[in-house]
Amino acid sequence: MARARQERAEITRQAILDGAATAFDLSGFEGTSLSDVVKHAGVTKGALYFHFPSKEALARTLMDEQFQVSEHVPAVENPGLQTVIDLTHQMAHGLRSNVRIRAGIRLVIEFGSFTNPDPAPYDAWIDTCRGCLTPAQERGDINPSLDVQDLSTLLVGAFTGIQVTSYVRTRREDLHTRVTDLWDFLLPTIVPPQRIGRFRPEGSPEAVPPAPTH
Repeated sequence: MARARQERAEITRQAILDGAATAFDLSGFEGTSLSDVVKHAGVTKGALYFHFPSKEALARTLMDEQFQVSEHVPAVENPGLQTVIDLTHQMAHGLRSNVRIRAGIRLVIEFGSFTNPDPAPYDAWIDTCRGCLTPAQERGDINPSLDVQDLSTLLVGAFTGIQVTSYVRTRREDLHTRVTDLWDFLLPTIVPPQRIGRFRPEGSPEAVPPAPTH
């Protein structure tokens, strides 16, 4: 009986997060009310407050979820530059196919850019990149003169700008192409010429899901 209650509670919690993601993706944080979340989730306000005390708590949960795309990095045997390339394409795929990732990223940008800016999500992305690029540089895959922290910061900023521009211009239809462009232009600058051929700017076939079709 207790297990059944727990399962029902988790189903409700996930429905609330799905509803919140849909609402935030459509209207952003300021434009979304808890009534919007309830409507999209198909739950009562009482159920919502049982799981989440506020709109801010919902937003924080969705922002935390957007890091799931990099959760497997610690399990990669030899993380490096291709790992970061693949992560950018995996994030691009998530933005095109998963409303919870879209909502999380929109909230990160809103919370990190305007009222009471919070750098924590960006810092976490930068740390993930640095953790892959440091061993890459040690192996000779990145020019030794480059500062890996600065490079990681540049990559996070570039990807953020690219996905926002792609959303405004094409609703992210061209996002994978634009991310590939980023790496096509960047790799000759950061990688020694004799090692360029090791890397796939379009992402590894085994690591990057096919782009969604409509």
